Amino acid sequence: MMSKGRGSAVVAAAAAVCLLMLLTSEVAQAATYKVGGAGGWTFNVVGWPKGKRFRAGDVLLFDYMKGAHNVVVVNKAGYDSCKAPSNAIVYSSGKDQIKLVKGNNFFICTYQGHCESAMKIAVAAT
Repeated sequence: MMSKGRGSAVVAAAAAVCLLMLLTSEVAQAATYKVGGAGGWTFNVVGWPKGKRFRAGDVLLFDYMKGAHNVVVVNKAGYDSCKAPSNAIVYSSGKDQIKLVKGNNFFICTYQGHCESAMKIAVAAT
């Protein structure tokens, strides 16, 4: 027969294991999406997110030729106007991985004329 103190420790350990499993299952469910599919981050990708379900923590892979494009995180106004604020985060490696936050996520290419040629996406993550 277990003593009262030992039984409490077993219950606490079981609860900790359950909590750890719950937390790691959330991490394991994160997905990686290649923006634009096989064609990657290029012109006319504005419709790419349609029909896809994104979650906070999912990763977007922006695959493109380094020096030909960039990826800039903007707000809704920047997305609509194709203009990034001076303090915007700019990615330019050609293999940029960006983790989605809960809510709306907006990305544009700031090379001249690219955003205006539908090289931008808006992604809503739950």
